[in-house]
Amino acid sequence: MTTTTGATAAPHAARGAAVRRHELAAFLRSRRERITPEQVGLPRGIRRRTPGLRREEVAQLSAVGVTWYTWLEQARDIQVSVQVLDALARTLRLDVSERAHLFQLAAAVDPTPAARCPTITPALSEMLRALEPVPACIQNSRYDILAHNRTYGRLMGDLDAVPPEDRNSLILVYTHPEWRRSIVDLEETRRFMAAKLRAAMAGHLGEPAWKMLVKRLTAESPEFRDIWERYEVMGVPVAKTKQFLNPYVGLLTMDHTDLWLNPESGARMVTYVPVNEESRERLAELDALTAPVGHG
Repeated sequence: MTTTTGATAAPHAARGAAVRRHELAAFLRSRRERITPEQVGLPRGIRRRTPGLRREEVAQLSAVGVTWYTWLEQARDIQVSVQVLDALARTLRLDVSERAHLFQLAAAVDPTPAARCPTITPALSEMLRALEPVPACIQNSRYDILAHNRTYGRLMGDLDAVPPEDRNSLILVYTHPEWRRSIVDLEETRRFMAAKLRAAMAGHLGEPAWKMLVKRLTAESPEFRDIWERYEVMGVPVAKTKQFLNPYVGLLTMDHTDLWLNPESGARMVTYVPVNEESRERLAELDALTAPVGHG
């Protein structure tokens, strides 16, 4: 009896995997066909018959082999890494729901922070709102921004305009022009954050999300590569004063504080409290600028 059950379970699992592969192939084709060459900086040409991007263009933009990507769209039984899925999601400009669907079809776990994180309880969300106009967010030790309030979302530009998968303070500090312009002491901040990441990564060396973050930063930022190769490390920091050149209200001088929520995941609430009356008034102005219509 046990043998029979095991024998029937294996074909059932194989059929399920085959269905997922075909669904994945169809999904990739549909997403590829809706992206125009102009959207990704490629010339259209005069002989283009395929709607949207060609397979070889998706492969090139995602840094994968053309044959391998073709097999993927042919529903071949091949292994797909989370790094490749992440690259395809970016190339095909998938939104949060589409990205989740891609990883589900590939039977893989998305290592980037989800739009909704279990760490963020309704009580924590309410606490973030209650702290306004004090800018506050919740981050993990990988610098993923898991949640934020209104004023934090405008502290260094428009965080809400940043795709959820890019809402990582390291990525923003090293690659996002608006964030870089907003941080007064940018070089010290970059060194400080990279050293903290290096120290925290010792406990996460086998985790894909951490490796993907470093790989992406290394590829996209020469400054990060240079700093990362110095092997500087830093533990839990003390509170310190920071200055931001806010694009809406000007210079803000703020006291930075970390409130640790979960030692295991490294989740913490980050707050910025104005240190003088001028910053307090400008923060109130920022709060008023970002308030919903009809608020107050």
